Amino acid sequence: MDIATTPTNPEGNPELADAAHMPTDPPVIRREDYAPFPWLVPETALDFKLGADKTVVTSRLMVRRNPACEYAGTELRLNGDGLSAASVSVDGAPFSDHAMDGPDLVITLPGSSHEVEIVTEINPSANTQLMGLYASNGMLCTQCEAEGFRRITFFPDRPDVLSTYRVRMSGPRSDFPILLCNGNQEASGEGEDGTHWAEWHDPWPKPSYLFALVAGDLVANSATFTTMNGREVELNVWVREEDLARTDHAMESLKKSMKWDEDTFGREYDLDLYNIVAVSDFNMGAMENKGLNVFNTKYVLADPDTATDADFDAVEGVIAHEYFHNWSGNRITCRDWFQLSLKEGFTVLRDQLFSQDMQGEAVKRIEDVRILRAAQFPEDAGPLAHPIRPDSYREISNFYTATVYNKGAEVIRMMRSMAGPDAFREGTDLYFDRHDGEAATCEDFVTAIEDGTGLELAQFRRWYRQAGTPRVQVSQTLGSDGLDVTFKQTVPDTPGQTDKGAMHIPLRVAVHCRETGALGNEQLIELRHDEQTITLPLAGPVPVLSINRGFTAPVVIERDLETEDLVFLAAKDDDPFARYEALQDLAVRHLVAAASFELDEAGRAAGKLALRDAFRSIITDDSLDHSMRGELMMLPSETYLFEAMAGTDSAGIRKADPGQIHKEREQLKAAIGVGLKRELESLYAQVADIAYDDPIGRGARKVKTQIAALFAASDPERAAIMASRQYDAADNMTDRQGALMVLCGLQSPSREERLQAFYDRYKGNALVIDKWFTLQALSLHPDVIDQVRALAQHPDFTMKNPNRVRSLYMAFAGNPQGFHAKDGSGYKMIADVILALDPINPQTAARFVSPLGRWRRIESVRAGLMKAELERIAGADGLSRDTFEQVSRSLDG
Repeated sequence: MDIATTPTNPEGNPELADAAHMPTDPPVIRREDYAPFPWLVPETALDFKLGADKTVVTSRLMVRRNPACEYAGTELRLNGDGLSAASVSVDGAPFSDHAMDGPDLVITLPGSSHEVEIVTEINPSANTQLMGLYASNGMLCTQCEAEGFRRITFFPDRPDVLSTYRVRMSGPRSDFPILLCNGNQEASGEGEDGTHWAEWHDPWPKPSYLFALVAGDLVANSATFTTMNGREVELNVWVREEDLARTDHAMESLKKSMKWDEDTFGREYDLDLYNIVAVSDFNMGAMENKGLNVFNTKYVLADPDTATDADFDAVEGVIAHEYFHNWSGNRITCRDWFQLSLKEGFTVLRDQLFSQDMQGEAVKRIEDVRILRAAQFPEDAGPLAHPIRPDSYREISNFYTATVYNKGAEVIRMMRSMAGPDAFREGTDLYFDRHDGEAATCEDFVTAIEDGTGLELAQFRRWYRQAGTPRVQVSQTLGSDGLDVTFKQTVPDTPGQTDKGAMHIPLRVAVHCRETGALGNEQLIELRHDEQTITLPLAGPVPVLSINRGFTAPVVIERDLETEDLVFLAAKDDDPFARYEALQDLAVRHLVAAASFELDEAGRAAGKLALRDAFRSIITDDSLDHSMRGELMMLPSETYLFEAMAGTDSAGIRKADPGQIHKEREQLKAAIGVGLKRELESLYAQVADIAYDDPIGRGARKVKTQIAALFAASDPERAAIMASRQYDAADNMTDRQGALMVLCGLQSPSREERLQAFYDRYKGNALVIDKWFTLQALSLHPDVIDQVRALAQHPDFTMKNPNRVRSLYMAFAGNPQGFHAKDGSGYKMIADVILALDPINPQTAARFVSPLGRWRRIESVRAGLMKAELERIAGADGLSRDTFEQVSRSLDG
């Protein structure tokens, strides 16, 4: 499953208030308590009589004793959530020896093998949580990961219970002309009174979280793909008729993904049919259900007029992610939810490698690291920190996190870096061969990589059990045999974890010469101790260390390089990421010191001058392509600076002043804009008229927006003219959105004019109107809080659609200037959203808690205001277990 990275999340079902909202502390589930389920369910048959207001589900489970389980009792516990059984039969006869235990149905079985039949009735239209079977704009669809299947029928709803599924679906043809399910369709026909039916069979055993059903009025973009062994697979991307023209990119992305997985990992698709369905009401990004992927429309629909370059990349990446899950997640699934990173971390790495091959490695790697630092590093440094393989949880939906996904991918990438691509492939081949058809563990994966590559990973396993981002302090002296570099590593304390052991950290390094410009050879070193010294060969008399090249390891490097060394690396390093990192280090060093009041006027001027010179080298470097130039022109985000800002209290806890960070960053942008005005204008003129379909057009569009953003700080009137012209001339969404982003932060008549023009042009297109909300919620405009309040009253805003909620409020929570308003009004706004959403959609509500949970890392006045809002939420009656867990950990962690 792909987690949504922008505002998205569903609502709650009033019928299920008792199950979803718990007045007392929900129980803690612990990894150490895992035990196999006492019954196997090798075969499951489901019959759905579909209706939007009433769906009758008949489930027939073939159950038998699990020989791997020591449990000797006679009870079969089937999970439920808001269900009641209309009837229960065992071996074809009505059966009364059953009872409800909380939400679960417990049946006492006399023997070791039985057929259990259960009939339930559900109301999809009332299911606003968007978990289980629910209605979305006239269609019915499902979302079962992690524990949604229990909202459809009683079942052992856990990932280690694998079953083959046969499904019969019937319903009114007028309402549901298309009936889709997992696997291959085996039969279909007409029923009585205008109904029709379809029967599906998925021959591959799967857990219940991978079950999927879709019924609705849909049309398909269809194609075929011939696998490496010559089997033809039918491909369909199902959407509403009005959206069909925007599905070609999704289809091409699917074909590329299938070919790439065969070529790179040797994985061939294993069914005759692969369906993708786009749904407008969806909690997450997409779901990898076997043979029937259900997607948020955001990650399917794209054309140049309505989707940015980043949107096209996201569609391609998420399509790939869900397809790759067919092996890394479906054919091999998780033994329990603590192993979530087994499928998600590995699959994120696979989709990142795919996107690198499609888009270019250097820029993609920088983008991935920027996301990691913006989302996962703060998570690792806060009260919600957890290892990539957690030890406990109260609500599993809270662990679909950047740590499990993105850091999990980085951990597996490190193994690949140490082994090399070819040996890593041998390890993954062994993993697939050894565990195909099983519910596996993270340990199973690491062992397969060890056995397949010859790596020794005993110490490396600490990455799976220790939370926190390691910090590596680097110092160096010039020795007789080379550069003696000393590395001291620490892993910060996190909730429930102290006194951590040293990590096994691979780092790619090189030593260059600043005097001659000679570039040293790269080598991979491995840190295994709290402190160790390694001698590296020199390239000349004035050595400059290039470290963590390609971002080999997800660590924070603390180095005290001279400004001249960083400027040299930013201009000359042959590793694109190291070049980017040097520029980021220059900016972070200056901005943190300035925001902490550690610089006098001379120091401020010197820092701005160094950064201006570094930017000049980027702007004028003809060897750079524009895509890379655009990346290098991005200053560190305020979120990243927030985490980096030094300033400690007596307990040694780092604090930050978001208001001062914003002020200093804007001043730096202004200094660069003023100091490089001529160069920036010249560069803008070079890229302004490059055609959309020109091979360099993509990078040119990125550069244009970055230049306009710099001028917005240095010369707002000039920026307003530039952005307005760019908006008016735009023939694509990337240019149009980039221009509008700049205008949204300005106090200019052009702002309101272009916002209205944008709305009028795209009114009725939900995904683009989401952008319209987001651009305003993220803007640097001084009145952004009042603007967000007004947008919440707009006729197009609704709390019932996850994309729309995220587009406004999650965007605002990511706006440091608005969210961190001095009077606390930004904090109150988000707390109000949490309280309003929690009774409707606990998953969505819980995802808004994290920004408030960073209160310990902020200056005392704002910290008190944030904490007070968390306490207000905690005091509310009937909080869901989702929100309860996040709020309690944020206050106590």
